[in-house]
Amino acid sequence: MPDDGAVLLTGGAGYIGSHTAVALLEAGREVVVVDDLSNSSPVAVERVRELTGADVGLHVVDVCDGAALDAVFAAHRITAVVHFAGLKAVGESVAQPLRYYAVNVAGTLSLLQAMDVAGLRRLVFSSSCTVYGSPGQAPVDESAPRGAASPYGRSKLMIEDILRDVAASDDRWEVMLLRYFNPVGAHGSGMIGEDPAGIPNNLMPYVMQVAAGHHPFVRVFGDDYETRDGTGIRDYIHVVDLALGHCAALASLAPGCDAVNLGTGRGHTVLEVIDAASRAVGREIPRQVVGRRPGDIAVTWADPAKAGRVLGWRAVRGLDEMAADHWRWQSKNPGGYEAQPRTT
Repeated sequence: MPDDGAVLLTGGAGYIGSHTAVALLEAGREVVVVDDLSNSSPVAVERVRELTGADVGLHVVDVCDGAALDAVFAAHRITAVVHFAGLKAVGESVAQPLRYYAVNVAGTLSLLQAMDVAGLRRLVFSSSCTVYGSPGQAPVDESAPRGAASPYGRSKLMIEDILRDVAASDDRWEVMLLRYFNPVGAHGSGMIGEDPAGIPNNLMPYVMQVAAGHHPFVRVFGDDYETRDGTGIRDYIHVVDLALGHCAALASLAPGCDAVNLGTGRGHTVLEVIDAASRAVGREIPRQVVGRRPGDIAVTWADPAKAGRVLGWRAVRGLDEMAADHWRWQSKNPGGYEAQPRTT
């Protein structure tokens, strides 16, 4: 990817943002990070600098602060934005819907207004498979009906609709919506990875915390689904593949607004994920089958064919590599980025 000014990453100190920063820097792009550090650490940015030998500007800014964003755009020659910043816990969104709409939806509006003032209209939005609700098909392609079962999911839907409206209003806007399922793994160095606050909501980081002794066993929510081993099937994607997908989206931006799935095209069961983690750790990870969770569906994974056509991208890292890299991060950083705790 040729040097074409700086790429602004909102939420760039987070899990996916930090890996995307590395991928962009390795491709020769300049990176500027905006992050309020409410669910991330400045240590992640320091390690991105170590890994790449590049200077990365970090602005501790809330995307809802339009004046602060204006100052960031004024201070750098930014030519594109990748928008990661937002809250993302489904359960928390049910308990705090106003907060989720304020941060996710109003924060995006603030960003778009600052971009418009700066004359910058190239944006990749990190969306989510949650916009498909509970799809009645597998694999799921971009034509599947959209829906959402939580304020978090609805905030993503609202943002997608806002971006479509903005792009339709002015053909200078170039917008890509990236929908993906379950990012896992870590950079192969083990220097950056997922650092969830509290008990993880997602399977792989929870499995790895069990392996590290933080929890006694993995709860398997139901083993009586109509799948190959009775447990639910989901799409898992290596975070490095996902980061490279964001780079490919930046390189493929064109007038208008388009949506693309990023996934492997293959689903894995809960037990397959636990077994891959056990192989990575070198011992069996304890698990215990419990009842199904309300609302869980048996099978869902992405059809990534459009990503191949439109972006020239495909995921290349398999489940064993995802597990091995995630364990390397977990074992090297048992407390995450604890040396410099999150700002609350």
